[in-house]
Amino acid sequence: MGKMKKKFAAGTATQYISRSQAVKRLQISLKDFRRLCILKGVYPNEPRNKKKANKGSTGVKTFYFLKDIQYLAHDPIIQKFRDFKVFIKKLKKAEVYKDGESAARLKRNKPVYKLDHIVKERYPSFVDAVRDLDDCLSMCFLFATFPKSRSTPERIVRLCRRLTVEFMHYVMAAKALRKVFVSIKGVYYQADIQGQTVTWITPHALPSHQPADVDFKIMLTFTEFYVTMLGFVNFHLFTQLNLNYPPKIAGEDDVNRADDRDLVNVEENFRERIFALNQTLLSSASGIEDDAALDEFPATTETDMAAAEATRKEFEKTRRLQKLFAGMKFFLNREVPRETLVFAIRSCGGECSWDRTTAFGATFAEDDQTINYQIVDRPVERRQQVLNGHYVQPQWVFDSINARELLPVEPYFVGQKLPPHLSPFADNSRYQPIKEPIILPAATQRLPDIGLDAGEEKPSDSEDEDADDETSPKKSKGKKKPPTNQEKPEMAVKRGIAKREEAERTAQLEAAEEKKLSVMMMGKKQRHLYEKIMHSKKQQNKEVRRLQEKRKAIEQKTGKK
Repeated sequence: MGKMKKKFAAGTATQYISRSQAVKRLQISLKDFRRLCILKGVYPNEPRNKKKANKGSTGVKTFYFLKDIQYLAHDPIIQKFRDFKVFIKKLKKAEVYKDGESAARLKRNKPVYKLDHIVKERYPSFVDAVRDLDDCLSMCFLFATFPKSRSTPERIVRLCRRLTVEFMHYVMAAKALRKVFVSIKGVYYQADIQGQTVTWITPHALPSHQPADVDFKIMLTFTEFYVTMLGFVNFHLFTQLNLNYPPKIAGEDDVNRADDRDLVNVEENFRERIFALNQTLLSSASGIEDDAALDEFPATTETDMAAAEATRKEFEKTRRLQKLFAGMKFFLNREVPRETLVFAIRSCGGECSWDRTTAFGATFAEDDQTINYQIVDRPVERRQQVLNGHYVQPQWVFDSINARELLPVEPYFVGQKLPPHLSPFADNSRYQPIKEPIILPAATQRLPDIGLDAGEEKPSDSEDEDADDETSPKKSKGKKKPPTNQEKPEMAVKRGIAKREEAERTAQLEAAEEKKLSVMMMGKKQRHLYEKIMHSKKQQNKEVRRLQEKRKAIEQKTGKK
Protein backbone atom coordinates (compact mmCIF):
# COMPACT_ATOMS: atom_id res chain seq x y z
CA MET A 1 0.00 0.00 0.00
CA GLY A 2 1.10 3.54 -0.71
CA LYS A 3 1.74 6.04 2.01
CA MET A 4 -1.48 7.76 3.11
CA LYS A 5 -1.50 11.50 2.55
CA LYS A 6 -1.93 13.72 5.56
CA LYS A 7 -5.16 15.73 5.64
CA PHE A 8 -4.93 19.47 4.83
CA ALA A 9 -1.27 19.07 3.80
CA ALA A 10 -1.82 20.13 0.19
CA GLY A 11 -4.18 22.15 -2.00
CA THR A 12 -6.28 25.03 -0.67
CA ALA A 13 -5.20 24.54 2.95
CA THR A 14 -1.59 25.37 2.05
CA GLN A 15 -2.35 28.29 -0.26
CA TYR A 16 -4.05 30.53 2.29
CA ILE A 17 -3.17 31.80 5.76
CA SER A 18 -5.36 33.57 8.30
CA ARG A 19 -4.65 37.09 9.49
CA SER A 20 -3.78 36.02 13.04
CA GLN A 21 -1.32 33.46 11.71
CA ALA A 22 0.22 36.08 9.40
CA VAL A 23 0.69 38.55 12.26
CA LYS A 24 2.31 35.83 14.37
CA ARG A 25 4.64 34.81 11.53
CA LEU A 26 5.77 38.39 10.82
CA GLN A 27 6.12 39.17 14.55
CA ILE A 28 4.53 42.62 14.32
CA SER A 29 1.41 44.15 15.80
CA LEU A 30 -1.95 44.10 14.04
CA LYS A 31 -1.74 47.87 13.51
CA ASP A 32 1.64 47.60 11.78
CA PHE A 33 0.41 44.61 9.77
CA ARG A 34 -2.45 46.68 8.36
CA ARG A 35 -0.12 49.55 7.50
CA LEU A 36 2.32 47.17 5.83
CA CYS A 37 -0.42 45.56 3.72
CA ILE A 38 -1.66 48.97 2.55
CA LEU A 39 1.82 50.19 1.65
CA LYS A 40 2.75 46.98 -0.17
CA GLY A 41 -0.60 46.61 -1.93
CA VAL A 42 -1.52 43.26 -0.30
CA TYR A 43 -5.23 42.68 0.29
CA PRO A 44 -7.33 39.82 1.75
CA ASN A 45 -8.53 37.06 -0.57
CA GLU A 46 -11.57 34.91 0.03
CA PRO A 47 -10.98 31.23 -0.86
CA ARG A 48 -13.60 29.30 -2.79
CA ASN A 49 -13.79 26.68 -0.05
CA LYS A 50 -13.39 28.35 3.32
CA LYS A 51 -13.66 25.08 5.23
CA LYS A 52 -10.68 23.60 3.43
CA ALA A 53 -8.65 26.80 3.77
CA ASN A 54 -9.46 26.87 7.50
CA LYS A 55 -8.44 23.20 7.87
CA GLY A 56 -11.94 21.92 8.55
CA SER A 57 -13.11 24.74 10.82
CA THR A 58 -16.17 26.86 9.94
CA GLY A 59 -15.17 29.94 11.95
CA VAL A 60 -15.19 33.37 10.35
CA LYS A 61 -11.64 34.42 9.49
CA THR A 62 -9.83 36.76 7.13
CA PHE A 63 -7.49 34.97 4.72
CA TYR A 64 -4.45 36.08 2.72
CA PHE A 65 -2.40 34.31 0.12
CA LEU A 66 0.55 32.61 1.78
CA LYS A 67 2.90 33.79 -0.96
CA ASP A 68 1.88 37.43 -0.23
CA ILE A 69 2.81 37.03 3.45
CA GLN A 70 6.13 35.47 2.45
CA TYR A 71 6.65 38.48 0.18
CA LEU A 72 5.99 40.85 3.09
CA ALA A 73 8.42 39.05 5.39
CA HIS A 74 11.44 40.23 3.36
CA ASP A 75 10.58 43.94 3.31
CA PRO A 76 13.04 46.18 5.21
CA ILE A 77 10.22 48.40 6.50
CA ILE A 78 9.34 45.71 9.06
CA GLN A 79 12.64 46.37 10.82
CA LYS A 80 11.77 50.08 10.93
CA PHE A 81 8.48 49.23 12.65
CA ARG A 82 10.39 47.21 15.26
CA ASP A 83 12.94 50.01 15.74
CA PHE A 84 10.15 52.49 16.28
CA LYS A 85 8.60 50.27 18.95
CA VAL A 86 11.96 50.18 20.77
CA PHE A 87 12.26 53.96 20.38
CA ILE A 88 8.87 54.51 22.05
CA LYS A 89 9.85 52.31 25.02
CA LYS A 90 13.16 54.15 25.53
CA LEU A 91 11.52 57.56 25.19
CA LYS A 92 8.87 56.72 27.78
CA LYS A 93 11.54 55.46 30.16
CA ALA A 94 13.57 58.67 29.76
CA GLU A 95 10.49 60.81 30.39
CA VAL A 96 9.55 58.81 33.49
CA TYR A 97 13.05 59.26 34.97
CA LYS A 98 13.05 62.92 33.81
CA ASP A 99 16.21 62.44 31.79
CA GLY A 100 15.94 65.37 29.41
CA GLU A 101 19.28 64.82 27.74
CA SER A 102 18.47 61.23 26.79
CA ALA A 103 14.97 62.20 25.62
CA ALA A 104 16.39 64.92 23.35
CA ARG A 105 18.99 62.52 21.94
CA LEU A 106 16.34 59.89 21.22
CA LYS A 107 14.11 62.43 19.45
CA ARG A 108 17.01 63.52 17.25
CA ASN A 109 17.65 59.91 16.26
CA LYS A 110 14.00 58.97 15.79
CA PRO A 111 13.70 56.10 13.26
CA VAL A 112 12.04 57.18 10.03
CA TYR A 113 11.06 54.85 7.21
CA LYS A 114 11.01 55.71 3.52
CA LEU A 115 8.70 54.35 0.85
CA ASP A 116 10.86 54.91 -2.23
CA HIS A 117 11.61 51.23 -2.72
CA ILE A 118 7.92 50.33 -2.37
CA VAL A 119 6.97 52.75 -5.15
CA LYS A 120 9.58 51.22 -7.44
CA GLU A 121 8.39 47.71 -6.63
CA ARG A 122 4.70 48.43 -7.24
CA TYR A 123 5.31 50.47 -10.41
CA PRO A 124 8.23 49.08 -12.43
CA SER A 125 7.61 51.58 -15.23
CA PHE A 126 6.43 55.19 -15.23
CA VAL A 127 3.36 54.36 -17.31
CA ASP A 128 2.16 52.00 -14.57
CA ALA A 129 2.30 54.84 -12.05
CA VAL A 130 0.38 57.21 -14.35
CA ARG A 131 -2.35 54.61 -14.87
CA ASP A 132 -2.84 54.41 -11.10
CA LEU A 133 -2.97 58.18 -10.51
CA ASP A 134 -6.77 58.44 -10.16
CA ASP A 135 -7.05 57.41 -6.50
CA CYS A 136 -3.74 59.05 -5.66
CA LEU A 137 -4.84 62.48 -6.89
CA SER A 138 -8.31 62.26 -5.34
CA MET A 139 -6.88 61.37 -1.92
CA CYS A 140 -4.16 64.04 -2.04
CA PHE A 141 -6.60 66.76 -3.12
CA LEU A 142 -8.91 65.72 -0.29
CA PHE A 143 -6.20 65.83 2.39
CA ALA A 144 -5.00 69.19 1.06
CA THR A 145 -8.30 70.74 2.25
CA PHE A 146 -8.27 69.23 5.75
CA PRO A 147 -7.45 71.36 8.80
CA LYS A 148 -4.66 70.45 11.18
CA SER A 149 -5.71 67.80 13.71
CA ARG A 150 -4.48 64.62 15.39
CA SER A 151 -5.81 62.47 12.54
CA THR A 152 -4.48 64.82 9.82
CA PRO A 153 -0.93 65.99 10.68
CA GLU A 154 0.13 69.38 9.39
CA ARG A 155 3.12 67.89 7.57
CA ILE A 156 0.94 65.63 5.44
CA VAL A 157 -1.60 68.39 4.74
CA ARG A 158 1.12 70.82 3.59
CA LEU A 159 2.80 68.14 1.50
CA CYS A 160 -0.47 67.21 -0.22
CA ARG A 161 -1.16 70.85 -0.99
CA ARG A 162 2.28 71.41 -2.49
CA LEU A 163 2.24 68.25 -4.63
CA THR A 164 -1.27 68.84 -5.97
CA VAL A 165 -0.40 72.41 -6.95
CA GLU A 166 2.70 71.15 -8.76
CA PHE A 167 0.61 68.60 -10.65
CA MET A 168 -1.89 71.29 -11.66
CA HIS A 169 0.98 73.44 -12.92
CA TYR A 170 2.12 70.56 -15.13
CA VAL A 171 -1.38 70.06 -16.55
CA MET A 172 -1.58 73.78 -17.37
CA ALA A 173 1.88 73.85 -18.94
CA ALA A 174 1.23 70.72 -21.01
CA LYS A 175 -2.34 71.78 -21.94
CA ALA A 176 -3.43 68.29 -20.87
CA LEU A 177 -6.91 69.11 -19.48
CA ARG A 178 -9.75 67.50 -21.44
CA LYS A 179 -12.98 67.57 -19.38
CA VAL A 180 -14.42 69.44 -16.37
CA PHE A 181 -17.64 68.68 -14.53
CA VAL A 182 -18.95 70.47 -11.44
CA SER A 183 -21.14 68.29 -9.22
CA ILE A 184 -22.42 68.32 -5.66
CA LYS A 185 -19.57 66.06 -4.52
CA GLY A 186 -16.87 68.23 -6.06
CA VAL A 187 -15.22 69.09 -9.36
CA TYR A 188 -14.29 66.22 -11.68
CA TYR A 189 -11.31 66.66 -13.98
CA GLN A 190 -9.94 64.50 -16.76
CA ALA A 191 -6.51 64.96 -18.29
CA ASP A 192 -4.39 63.22 -20.89
CA ILE A 193 -1.06 62.47 -19.20
CA GLN A 194 1.34 61.09 -21.80
CA GLY A 195 -1.36 59.10 -23.58
CA GLN A 196 -3.03 57.87 -20.36
CA THR A 197 -6.47 59.13 -19.30
CA VAL A 198 -6.42 60.30 -15.68
CA THR A 199 -9.63 61.29 -13.88
CA TRP A 200 -9.80 62.71 -10.37
CA ILE A 201 -12.14 64.73 -8.13
CA THR A 202 -11.37 67.75 -5.97
CA PRO A 203 -13.65 68.88 -3.12
CA HIS A 204 -15.29 72.29 -3.14
CA ALA A 205 -13.59 75.10 -1.24
CA LEU A 206 -15.86 74.81 1.78
CA PRO A 207 -15.21 74.17 5.48
CA SER A 208 -14.63 70.43 5.81
CA HIS A 209 -16.28 68.26 8.44
CA GLN A 210 -14.49 65.14 9.56
CA PRO A 211 -17.08 62.45 10.41
CA ALA A 212 -16.50 60.40 13.52
CA ASP A 213 -17.28 57.06 11.84
CA VAL A 214 -14.37 57.31 9.38
CA ASP A 215 -11.04 55.67 10.27
CA PHE A 216 -8.58 58.41 9.34
CA LYS A 217 -5.63 56.23 10.35
CA ILE A 218 -6.24 53.99 7.33
CA MET A 219 -6.70 57.01 5.07
CA LEU A 220 -3.50 58.52 6.43
CA THR A 221 -1.56 55.34 5.62
CA PHE A 222 -2.80 55.46 2.03
CA THR A 223 -1.89 59.14 1.84
CA GLU A 224 1.66 58.49 3.09
CA PHE A 225 2.20 56.18 0.13
CA TYR A 226 0.38 58.45 -2.34
CA VAL A 227 2.46 61.55 -1.53
CA THR A 228 5.64 59.58 -2.16
CA MET A 229 4.23 58.27 -5.43
CA LEU A 230 2.99 61.71 -6.55
CA GLY A 231 6.38 63.24 -5.77
CA PHE A 232 8.07 60.76 -8.13
CA VAL A 233 5.46 61.39 -10.82
CA ASN A 234 5.71 65.18 -10.58
CA PHE A 235 9.50 65.10 -10.83
CA HIS A 236 9.36 62.86 -13.92
CA LEU A 237 6.64 64.97 -15.60
CA PHE A 238 8.43 68.27 -14.97
CA THR A 239 11.70 66.83 -16.26
CA GLN A 240 10.13 65.58 -19.48
CA LEU A 241 8.56 69.01 -20.05
CA ASN A 242 11.90 70.79 -19.42
CA LEU A 243 10.51 72.57 -16.35
CA ASN A 244 12.58 73.22 -13.26
CA TYR A 245 11.71 71.09 -10.24
CA PRO A 246 10.94 72.29 -7.62
CA PRO A 247 9.02 74.82 -9.72
CA LYS A 248 10.29 78.37 -10.10
CA ILE A 249 8.48 81.40 -11.47
CA ALA A 250 9.66 82.70 -14.85
CA GLY A 251 10.03 86.43 -15.49
CA GLU A 252 8.92 87.71 -12.12
CA ASP A 253 7.64 91.28 -12.33
CA ASP A 254 8.70 93.35 -9.33
CA VAL A 255 5.98 95.89 -10.02
CA ASN A 256 3.15 93.36 -10.01
CA ARG A 257 4.25 91.73 -6.79
CA ALA A 258 5.20 94.89 -4.87
CA ASP A 259 1.95 94.93 -2.93
CA ASP A 260 2.31 91.24 -2.08
CA ARG A 261 5.81 91.70 -0.69
CA ASP A 262 4.53 94.16 1.89
CA LEU A 263 2.26 91.52 3.42
CA VAL A 264 4.59 88.51 3.82
CA ASN A 265 8.26 87.66 3.61
CA VAL A 266 10.05 86.56 0.45
CA GLU A 267 9.63 82.81 1.04
CA GLU A 268 5.91 83.02 1.81
CA ASN A 269 5.38 85.39 -1.12
CA PHE A 270 6.98 82.88 -3.51
CA ARG A 271 4.91 79.98 -2.12
CA GLU A 272 1.65 81.92 -2.34
CA ARG A 273 2.38 82.98 -5.91
CA ILE A 274 3.03 79.36 -6.85
CA PHE A 275 -0.20 78.29 -5.14
CA ALA A 276 -2.13 81.00 -7.03
CA LEU A 277 -1.63 78.99 -10.28
CA ASN A 278 -1.41 82.27 -12.18
CA GLN A 279 2.33 82.39 -12.92
CA THR A 280 4.32 80.86 -15.76
CA LEU A 281 6.97 78.44 -14.53
CA LEU A 282 10.63 78.69 -15.41
CA SER A 283 11.75 76.28 -18.12
CA SER A 284 15.22 74.84 -18.46
CA ALA A 285 14.92 74.88 -22.26
CA SER A 286 14.56 77.77 -24.67
CA GLY A 287 10.97 76.85 -25.47
CA ILE A 288 8.41 74.10 -25.23
CA GLU A 289 7.22 72.69 -28.52
CA ASP A 290 3.43 72.76 -28.56
CA ASP A 291 2.86 72.64 -32.33
CA ALA A 292 3.52 68.96 -32.83
CA ALA A 293 2.02 67.52 -35.99
CA LEU A 294 0.16 64.25 -36.30
CA ASP A 295 2.13 61.45 -37.89
CA GLU A 296 0.63 60.21 -41.14
CA PHE A 297 0.92 56.63 -42.39
CA PRO A 298 -0.36 55.33 -45.74
CA ALA A 299 -3.66 53.47 -45.32
CA THR A 300 -4.22 50.32 -47.31
CA THR A 301 -7.83 49.42 -46.45
CA GLU A 302 -11.05 51.34 -45.93
CA THR A 303 -11.03 50.44 -42.23
CA ASP A 304 -7.58 51.94 -41.82
CA MET A 305 -8.64 55.07 -43.71
CA ALA A 306 -11.70 55.50 -41.48
CA ALA A 307 -9.62 55.01 -38.35
CA ALA A 308 -7.03 57.50 -39.59
CA GLU A 309 -9.74 60.05 -40.35
CA ALA A 310 -11.28 59.63 -36.89
CA THR A 311 -7.85 60.03 -35.30
CA ARG A 312 -7.21 63.18 -37.31
CA LYS A 313 -10.53 64.73 -36.28
CA GLU A 314 -9.89 63.93 -32.61
CA PHE A 315 -6.42 65.44 -32.91
CA GLU A 316 -7.84 68.65 -34.40
CA LYS A 317 -10.45 68.89 -31.60
CA THR A 318 -7.74 68.47 -28.99
CA ARG A 319 -5.62 71.20 -30.61
CA ARG A 320 -8.60 73.56 -30.64
CA LEU A 321 -9.23 72.82 -26.98
CA GLN A 322 -5.63 73.57 -26.05
CA LYS A 323 -5.95 77.03 -27.66
CA LEU A 324 -9.60 77.62 -26.78
CA PHE A 325 -8.96 80.74 -24.66
CA ALA A 326 -5.68 81.79 -26.29
CA GLY A 327 -5.22 85.57 -26.28
CA MET A 328 -8.22 86.12 -23.95
CA LYS A 329 -8.22 87.77 -20.54
CA PHE A 330 -10.58 86.81 -17.74
CA PHE A 331 -11.24 88.79 -14.58
CA LEU A 332 -12.59 86.72 -11.70
CA ASN A 333 -14.82 88.25 -9.08
CA ARG A 334 -14.28 87.31 -5.46
CA GLU A 335 -17.41 85.10 -5.20
CA VAL A 336 -16.46 82.59 -7.92
CA PRO A 337 -14.33 79.42 -7.34
CA ARG A 338 -11.02 81.04 -8.19
CA GLU A 339 -8.68 78.03 -8.20
CA THR A 340 -11.02 75.91 -10.32
CA LEU A 341 -11.49 78.64 -12.92
CA VAL A 342 -7.80 79.57 -13.06
CA PHE A 343 -6.86 75.93 -13.59
CA ALA A 344 -9.46 75.45 -16.34
CA ILE A 345 -8.81 78.74 -18.17
CA ARG A 346 -5.01 78.61 -18.11
CA SER A 347 -5.08 74.96 -19.25
CA CYS A 348 -6.72 76.25 -22.44
CA GLY A 349 -4.35 79.14 -23.04
CA GLY A 350 -6.19 82.00 -21.30
CA GLU A 351 -5.03 84.60 -18.77
CA CYS A 352 -6.66 85.29 -15.41
CA SER A 353 -6.57 87.91 -12.72
CA TRP A 354 -8.60 89.15 -9.76
CA ASP A 355 -8.67 91.89 -7.19
CA ARG A 356 -5.33 92.24 -5.39
CA THR A 357 -7.11 92.31 -2.03
CA THR A 358 -8.68 88.90 -2.71
CA ALA A 359 -5.57 86.73 -3.06
CA PHE A 360 -1.94 86.70 -4.19
CA GLY A 361 -0.93 86.47 -7.82
CA ALA A 362 -3.09 89.15 -9.49
CA THR A 363 -1.58 90.33 -12.78
CA PHE A 364 -3.98 93.03 -14.05
CA ALA A 365 -6.75 95.16 -12.55
CA GLU A 366 -10.48 95.17 -13.22
CA ASP A 367 -10.32 98.43 -15.19
CA ASP A 368 -7.96 96.90 -17.79
CA GLN A 369 -9.44 97.67 -21.20
CA THR A 370 -8.14 94.40 -22.70
CA ILE A 371 -10.33 92.16 -20.52
CA ASN A 372 -12.59 89.95 -22.63
CA TYR A 373 -14.73 88.24 -19.97
CA GLN A 374 -15.65 88.92 -16.38
CA ILE A 375 -16.73 85.83 -14.44
CA VAL A 376 -19.52 86.86 -12.07
CA ASP A 377 -21.81 84.73 -9.93
CA ARG A 378 -23.93 87.35 -8.19
CA PRO A 379 -25.52 90.71 -9.10
CA VAL A 380 -23.17 93.68 -9.21
CA GLU A 381 -24.01 97.33 -9.04
CA ARG A 382 -24.47 99.22 -12.28
CA ARG A 383 -21.72 101.69 -11.44
CA GLN A 384 -19.20 98.83 -11.21
CA GLN A 385 -19.82 97.55 -14.71
CA VAL A 386 -17.05 97.90 -17.28
CA LEU A 387 -18.25 97.81 -20.87
CA ASN A 388 -15.08 96.27 -22.33
CA GLY A 389 -16.12 92.62 -21.93
CA HIS A 390 -18.91 90.14 -21.30
CA TYR A 391 -20.28 89.40 -17.85
CA VAL A 392 -20.85 85.62 -17.76
CA GLN A 393 -21.42 82.98 -15.13
CA PRO A 394 -18.73 80.36 -14.37
CA GLN A 395 -20.64 77.55 -16.11
CA TRP A 396 -19.84 79.11 -19.50
CA VAL A 397 -16.16 78.27 -19.02
CA PHE A 398 -16.81 74.63 -18.14
CA ASP A 399 -19.40 74.06 -20.87
CA SER A 400 -17.11 75.60 -23.49
CA ILE A 401 -14.28 73.28 -22.47
CA ASN A 402 -16.52 70.22 -22.65
CA ALA A 403 -17.90 71.32 -26.04
CA ARG A 404 -14.32 72.15 -27.20
CA GLU A 405 -15.48 75.44 -28.67
CA LEU A 406 -16.59 78.85 -27.48
CA LEU A 407 -20.31 78.74 -26.79
CA PRO A 408 -22.58 81.81 -27.13
CA VAL A 409 -22.42 83.98 -24.03
CA GLU A 410 -26.05 85.13 -24.05
CA PRO A 411 -27.51 82.10 -22.20
CA TYR A 412 -24.83 82.55 -19.51
CA PHE A 413 -25.37 86.24 -18.77
CA VAL A 414 -25.79 87.15 -15.14
CA GLY A 415 -29.42 86.69 -14.14
CA GLN A 416 -30.24 84.29 -16.99
CA LYS A 417 -31.51 80.76 -16.35
CA LEU A 418 -28.53 78.56 -17.17
CA PRO A 419 -28.73 75.64 -19.61
CA PRO A 420 -28.23 72.14 -18.17
CA HIS A 421 -24.66 71.38 -17.06
CA LEU A 422 -24.43 67.77 -18.20
CA SER A 423 -21.65 65.39 -17.33
CA PRO A 424 -19.12 64.99 -20.18
CA PHE A 425 -18.35 61.49 -18.88
CA ALA A 426 -21.84 60.22 -19.82
CA ASP A 427 -23.47 59.72 -23.21
CA ASN A 428 -25.26 63.00 -23.93
CA SER A 429 -25.83 62.42 -27.63
CA ARG A 430 -29.46 63.54 -27.37
CA TYR A 431 -28.53 66.86 -25.82
CA GLN A 432 -27.32 69.49 -28.25
CA PRO A 433 -25.78 72.59 -26.62
CA ILE A 434 -26.58 76.04 -27.98
CA LYS A 435 -23.77 76.87 -30.40
CA GLU A 436 -25.33 79.65 -32.50
CA PRO A 437 -25.44 83.27 -31.32
CA ILE A 438 -28.74 84.23 -29.70
CA ILE A 439 -30.52 87.50 -30.46
CA LEU A 440 -32.03 88.65 -27.21
CA PRO A 441 -35.27 90.69 -27.07
CA ALA A 442 -35.10 94.45 -27.13
CA ALA A 443 -35.60 94.59 -23.37
CA THR A 444 -32.43 92.60 -22.75
CA GLN A 445 -30.22 93.87 -25.58
CA ARG A 446 -29.08 96.88 -23.52
CA LEU A 447 -27.26 94.96 -20.79
CA PRO A 448 -28.12 91.93 -18.71
CA ASP A 449 -29.94 92.90 -15.52
CA ILE A 450 -27.01 92.40 -13.20
CA GLY A 451 -28.05 95.00 -10.66
CA LEU A 452 -29.20 98.63 -10.31
CA ASP A 453 -28.12 101.47 -8.10
CA ALA A 454 -30.08 102.17 -4.93
CA GLY A 455 -33.31 103.98 -5.77
CA GLU A 456 -32.97 103.39 -9.52
CA GLU A 457 -36.00 101.87 -11.25
CA LYS A 458 -35.95 99.65 -14.27
CA PRO A 459 -37.63 101.29 -17.29
CA SER A 460 -40.82 99.56 -18.35
CA ASP A 461 -41.52 98.13 -21.77
CA SER A 462 -44.14 100.78 -22.45
CA GLU A 463 -41.62 103.57 -21.86
CA ASP A 464 -39.25 101.94 -24.34
CA GLU A 465 -42.02 101.70 -26.93
CA ASP A 466 -42.92 105.36 -26.43
CA ALA A 467 -39.30 106.35 -26.83
CA ASP A 468 -39.01 104.37 -30.05
CA ASP A 469 -42.23 105.78 -31.53
CA GLU A 470 -41.66 109.51 -30.83
CA THR A 471 -41.29 110.20 -34.57
CA SER A 472 -44.21 108.01 -35.60
CA PRO A 473 -47.60 109.40 -36.74
CA LYS A 474 -50.58 109.83 -34.44
CA LYS A 475 -51.11 106.79 -32.21
CA SER A 476 -54.40 105.04 -31.81
CA LYS A 477 -56.09 105.00 -28.43
CA GLY A 478 -55.73 101.97 -26.17
CA LYS A 479 -53.08 99.34 -26.33
CA LYS A 480 -50.98 99.13 -29.46
CA LYS A 481 -51.33 95.78 -31.20
CA PRO A 482 -48.10 94.23 -32.45
CA PRO A 483 -47.85 93.48 -36.20
CA THR A 484 -48.79 89.96 -37.21
CA ASN A 485 -45.45 89.31 -38.91
CA GLN A 486 -43.42 90.00 -35.74
CA GLU A 487 -41.68 86.88 -34.46
CA LYS A 488 -42.15 85.78 -30.86
CA PRO A 489 -38.97 86.51 -28.83
CA GLU A 490 -37.03 83.45 -27.78
CA MET A 491 -36.30 84.78 -24.30
CA ALA A 492 -38.51 86.96 -22.14
CA VAL A 493 -39.04 87.81 -18.50
CA LYS A 494 -42.64 87.74 -17.25
CA ARG A 495 -44.11 88.61 -13.91
CA GLY A 496 -44.99 85.52 -11.89
CA ILE A 497 -48.57 84.74 -10.87
CA ALA A 498 -49.15 83.91 -7.24
CA LYS A 499 -50.57 80.44 -6.85
CA ARG A 500 -53.08 79.86 -4.07
CA GLU A 501 -52.81 76.61 -2.20
CA GLU A 502 -55.44 75.11 0.00
CA ALA A 503 -54.48 75.10 3.66
CA GLU A 504 -55.92 71.65 4.22
CA ARG A 505 -54.04 70.17 1.26
CA THR A 506 -50.78 71.78 2.42
CA ALA A 507 -51.24 70.41 5.94
CA GLN A 508 -51.84 66.90 4.57
CA LEU A 509 -48.67 67.04 2.47
CA GLU A 510 -46.63 68.28 5.43
CA ALA A 511 -48.00 65.54 7.67
CA ALA A 512 -47.21 62.88 5.06
CA GLU A 513 -43.67 64.21 4.68
CA GLU A 514 -43.11 64.23 8.46
CA LYS A 515 -44.40 60.67 8.68
CA LYS A 516 -42.07 59.58 5.89
CA LEU A 517 -39.07 61.19 7.59
CA SER A 518 -39.93 59.60 10.95
CA VAL A 519 -40.03 56.16 9.30
CA MET A 520 -36.62 56.80 7.70
CA MET A 521 -35.15 57.66 11.10
CA MET A 522 -36.23 54.36 12.65
CA GLY A 523 -33.81 51.55 13.33
CA LYS A 524 -33.72 48.45 11.18
CA LYS A 525 -35.72 46.29 13.60
CA GLN A 526 -38.28 49.02 14.34
CA ARG A 527 -38.72 49.73 10.64
CA HIS A 528 -39.23 46.05 9.89
CA LEU A 529 -41.85 45.79 12.66
CA TYR A 530 -43.56 48.95 11.43
CA GLU A 531 -43.73 47.60 7.88
CA LYS A 532 -45.28 44.35 9.14
CA ILE A 533 -47.93 46.29 11.08
CA MET A 534 -48.76 48.50 8.10
CA HIS A 535 -48.94 45.46 5.82
CA SER A 536 -51.36 43.78 8.24
CA LYS A 537 -53.53 46.90 8.34
CA LYS A 538 -53.59 47.07 4.54
CA GLN A 539 -54.71 43.45 4.35
CA GLN A 540 -57.46 44.07 6.91
CA ASN A 541 -58.69 47.14 5.05
CA LYS A 542 -58.62 45.22 1.81
CA GLU A 543 -60.74 42.43 3.36
CA VAL A 544 -63.22 44.97 4.78
CA ARG A 545 -63.65 46.61 1.38
CA ARG A 546 -64.16 43.21 -0.24
CA LEU A 547 -66.92 42.26 2.24
CA GLN A 548 -68.58 45.66 1.87
CA GLU A 549 -68.64 45.34 -1.89
CA LYS A 550 -70.03 41.80 -1.59
CA ARG A 551 -72.79 42.96 0.79
CA LYS A 552 -73.64 45.85 -1.50
CA ALA A 553 -73.92 43.50 -4.48
CA ILE A 554 -76.24 41.14 -2.50
CA GLU A 555 -78.46 44.02 -1.38
CA GLN A 556 -78.78 45.30 -4.91
CA LYS A 557 -79.60 41.83 -6.16
CA THR A 558 -82.23 41.32 -3.41
CA GLY A 559 -83.76 44.73 -4.05
CA LYS A 560 -84.12 43.96 -7.75
CA LYS A 561 -85.98 40.74 -7.03
